[in-house]
Order: sequence, then C-alpha cells, then structure tokens
Amino acid sequence: MLVEKPLISESAGELERLRDLAIAKGVACYTAYNHRFEPHIVRLKAALDSGVLGKVYLAKFFYGNGTARDVRNSSWRDQGMGVFPDLGSHLLDWTLFLFGPPAVDPEVWRSSHFENRASDHCQFGFRGTSPELDFEMTLLSWRNTFRCDVFAELGSAHIDCLCKWGPSTYTLRKRVLPSGRPLEETETLSCPDPTWKLEYDHFLRLCRNPSTNIDNDLWINGVFNKVRKQMSR
Repeated sequence: MLVEKPLISESAGELERLRDLAIAKGVACYTAYNHRFEPHIVRLKAALDSGVLGKVYLAKFFYGNGTARDVRNSSWRDQGMGVFPDLGSHLLDWTLFLFGPPAVDPEVWRSSHFENRASDHCQFGFRGTSPELDFEMTLLSWRNTFRCDVFAELGSAHIDCLCKWGPSTYTLRKRVLPSGRPLEETETLSCPDPTWKLEYDHFLRLCRNPSTNIDNDLWINGVFNKVRKQMSR
C-alpha cells in the first residue's frame, strides 16, 4: 500500500495497528515523502554521514510556495493546522532522514493567518538539542522557494531550490581557520524532477521485500499533536 503524506491520526494506536497489520500480512505499507529523494538532500546526507562537517550546530530550512489563494478557495484545505501538515510534514521527514529524531519537544515560534483561516505562515523548531533545528514554511512565497543551511564545526552545507523548481544548487564549504575564506564546492542540477520515479522504484523494492515506514509516521504524528496544542492556544 502506497499512502500520500502525511499519514496522521489523533491516536498513535491507529497507526500502530496499521503497522502491525502490515507486518502480520507480510505486505509493504509506505508513506510517500518524495523530497527525501532530492539529489542534493541525498548529497547532504552523505556529507553528514562522512563526518566532513564535524559537529553540526544548526540546520535552518525555509520552504515556501504561493498557494494561499488556492488553499483559501478549498473548503477542506483551509482548516486545522493549515500549512503545517502540507509543508511541515516534509520538513519533519527530512529531519528524520538527515539527523534522526530530536531528543526534545518542538516549539512553535510563530503561527500567522495573513490571508487564510488556517495558518498560512509558521515557524517552529527544536532547541536545546544537537543539532538545533529551525524551520519556516509559508503559503505566501509568490515565487516557490526552498533553502537549507547547515552550520557545523568544520564547514557548512547549503541547498538552494528543489529540482522541481530548478535549477537546484548544492554548496559545501570547508572552514579555513581562524577566519579565512572557505574552500568551496558547488554543484547545480537543471534536470527534471527525478524524485517521483526514485521513490516509486523504492516502493517497488519494498513490495518485493515487504516492510513499512510507519514508525516514521508515528514520530511525525506525535510532533503534529504537540504542535496542534501550541497552535490552538
């Protein structure tokens, strides 16, 4: 079974039962997060795993599109947590992929309703953990925009744009002590968005060797429930 993100529920028990059922039946149950297959996100993951950046201090993400009016005109989309389940679910999946689950609870720093009934601009993150994580998402970025900046002991890594909006650029900077101009490597991709096919191929492999990623959904769902309480205050 292939499920479009996000797979959420007010009760973790529902997701646990779905996971257990898939395991018992020996079938694949997979929630799609195609952005995990962004070539530059994969490059960033490889850099983090290699240790080339040393201790990672802070990761900042901005994810914005200009769909506020479309969402406002949709009776089912402009409700609840608004932008958070749509764009925030990708941000949380990237967190799991790149860094693993933070050891602290999320904090909502801003949740605004500029044009929409539900939140159309939100900032949240995880402080007091390593690395600290800072996320911003919006439906009010009239030019679709994605940025990721990772600041670390031995350098930094930067992604500008997703492949679907292209061109997408990845830059790795290696620190020169005490404060020199860093050594820099940059790669730019202008190819069509490869993530959908890469994820579908991944799902087909799971079907041949059935497994599930519902444990990811359980963590994301738990974050959603904690954020929902903060946004409703």
